[in-house]
Amino acid sequence: MNYIEINFTVEPQTPFQDILISELAEIGFESFEETETALLAYIQESLYNEKVLSKLNSLNKKSVKINYSAKTIPAQNWNALWESNYDSVTIDNRCYIHAPFHPSMPEMEYEIMIEPQMSFGTAHHETTANMISYLLEEEVSGKSFLDMGCGTAVLAILAHKKGASPVCAIDNDEWAYKNSIDNIAKNNANEIQVFLGDAVIIKNKTFEIIFANINKNILLADMEYYTQSLNKNGFLFMSGFYQHDLIDIQVKAELFGLQFISFKEKTDWVAAKFKKIS
Repeated sequence: MNYIEINFTVEPQTPFQDILISELAEIGFESFEETETALLAYIQESLYNEKVLSKLNSLNKKSVKINYSAKTIPAQNWNALWESNYDSVTIDNRCYIHAPFHPSMPEMEYEIMIEPQMSFGTAHHETTANMISYLLEEEVSGKSFLDMGCGTAVLAILAHKKGASPVCAIDNDEWAYKNSIDNIAKNNANEIQVFLGDAVIIKNKTFEIIFANINKNILLADMEYYTQSLNKNGFLFMSGFYQHDLIDIQVKAELFGLQFISFKEKTDWVAAKFKKIS
């Protein structure tokens, strides 16, 4: 599968580069890399055409300048590209996430090996880091757990390491699905069930804890599925949106009997925790 890499320059970068990332995520871009001078964004070649970028017109104001160039990234070159830019990540001094080419840290409470492929969810992005931080705090031992929009399955793997059971991971992207299976095997977490598809898959399943790290539009559209599959007094964690979007998430959640508990914020990206009370 080929991908298109778009090299964006945004002036001024703050706060408009973060706004751009949010808008790109909503129109199909899957992963991002921020450099000192540019933003690299990636989308499947089959989903890309110049017209998709016309949806960014809301940012093309006199006070904001956005320039971009595009090139094709052949699938076979992706791993080399990632390996040249991929660093290990440590969350809350408890969870060490690294690629196979990084050294092991067995002294860390939780260690997860992630093969750096196209899948979103390597803990470099604020949304995944916020969700991992929440998961480190949560008591999940013996509880049923869903990682919705699993990407690399890093959340499912951490939940498994913390004793959650059964654990289910779902993504609608075939690359992410296959990458999740590989990463689960690398972490000796073969009990995790992985499915290719969307929220419809969980229609007849129930969970005590659901983590959904996707984007605002999908969260709003699929929240009813999450709520129907969540046990009473269970917890739903959602991320993939900005702090100013939290009110929209809260309003929709309350319609489905979810009580807002708390949120975590990192450079304006938010993860929020809700409890099913009815």
